[in-house]
Amino acid sequence: QGQLVESGGGLVQPGGSLRLSCTASGLTLEHYTVAWFRRVPGKDHEEIACDSITDGTTYFEDSVMGRFTISRNYVENAVYLEMNNLKPADTGLYSCAVLGGLATCQVPLVYHGMTYQGKGTTVTVSS
Repeated sequence: QGQLVESGGGLVQPGGSLRLSCTASGLTLEHYTVAWFRRVPGKDHEEIACDSITDGTTYFEDSVMGRFTISRNYVENAVYLEMNNLKPADTGLYSCAVLGGLATCQVPLVYHGMTYQGKGTTVTVSS
């Protein structure tokens, strides 16, 4: 049974940076498309970033484009979300999730349709 564990969240001032980590066990990340989702109270999980191992595509939600990057470390079996120039609107619970099979980032991914999901790490952007 695969497991994903996120870390790196916390309280940061506007304009600051955070690096979220998602470490996998029981599965090999290089075989999966990986996505990060954000959830805020009263709303469902929103796809923020995606990296496809199938076709090499990536996706970033419009509001984070140019500020967030996604990367992998196959040795550590981990994926990272680098978040720069953070804004209060970035506040939320960030979860990583993976999808097996042929998965592209060119179509929206649904959190509950992913193969495995982590429990998330909370990011709070506030002065």
